[in-house]
Amino acid sequence: MSRLRSAASVVLAALALSGQSAPAPARVPVVVELFTSEGCSSCPPADDVLSKLAREGTVGGAQVIPLGLHVTYWDQLGWKDPASLLASTERQQDYGREFGADSIYTPQVVIDGHTQLIGSDEAGVRRAIAKAALEPHGLVQLSVSIAADVVTAKATVEGIRASEPLHNLFFITEDGLTSVVKRGENGGRTLHSDAVVRRISVSDTVGKLSPEWHRDRLHVAVIVQGAKTRRIYGAATTILK
Repeated sequence: MSRLRSAASVVLAALALSGQSAPAPARVPVVVELFTSEGCSSCPPADDVLSKLAREGTVGGAQVIPLGLHVTYWDQLGWKDPASLLASTERQQDYGREFGADSIYTPQVVIDGHTQLIGSDEAGVRRAIAKAALEPHGLVQLSVSIAADVVTAKATVEGIRASEPLHNLFFITEDGLTSVVKRGENGGRTLHSDAVVRRISVSDTVGKLSPEWHRDRLHVAVIVQGAKTRRIYGAATTILK
């Protein structure tokens, strides 16, 4: 038996004698990106799945980091999604170059940058999250500060081994959005969504907060992503206070 395992055995034995339980292992952060639009009639069920995952926070051994990316290409089809971002569309197109041209659609979920499936397939999404949590991930710690409504983030990364260049991406998300859709495929419906991506930044100066956003519903997330494979090697999230 190695010294490390011997030491661990001693600690566990001491905890047992003292009546204390061993600390639970840390959950592995797994990133769930949903490409969606208020103009898409098949998207609300997928938005509901993402909201459910955001509320639960965990799936098995995974800490879920939800990102609701509203794309722009539905905006010309009857209803302009007020949460749509060109950066979200471009991000999905980047994935399309990995998965194939036919893989750009809504609602699409991408798990940890390398598994894609229909976003309304809740059982499939949960299986993919649990599977992703079994893969090696680095330890990412995130701290955030605000000055003059400008968000600055700092990420520290440990334990990542990769054979490709890595880059950090920062996201601001907002929960609890409600939209009354007046036209298009969802005309007449009131839609609810969470973890809606408001800002994507390659810089740790993430950007200025909009007065339209509810500050008490905002989160900041960082992902560490491979430049070639798009695989996500680590991630972290925090409430914006």
